[in-house]
Amino acid sequence: MAEKPVKESALQSLRNWGENSVPPTLLATLVTAQHARPFQPLPMLFPPVLLFSSYLNLSGFETDAAGITAAWSGLYGLLALRRKNTLKNKFTVRGAVRGASLGLCAVNVAGCGLAYVFGSREKKEDK
Repeated sequence: MAEKPVKESALQSLRNWGENSVPPTLLATLVTAQHARPFQPLPMLFPPVLLFSSYLNLSGFETDAAGITAAWSGLYGLLALRRKNTLKNKFTVRGAVRGASLGLCAVNVAGCGLAYVFGSREKKEDK
């Protein structure tokens, strides 16, 4: 009798997203694309921290990296929501990048928050 593959739950998918190293790198790329020209110093503080979080994740500190990513994604989301955006500006390339970064912030806060809360700090041994 062949076994059926078990379908992942939505919470497990979010947690797997939070334990991945790509989301902070992607958010850092979107933030840089929005704020590099013209240079805006406050939002440009976020990409180095997000890239460091990705580095920590690749170094084996998945739980800690998830916590940093969740916190800094939430902070950037709050900072980005303070800016006023008219309806006309929402349908431009810059508006689409802003929308994508805000959506990614929301998913990062949820997924990385789950990975941080339910993650373990024990070292995983390769067998």
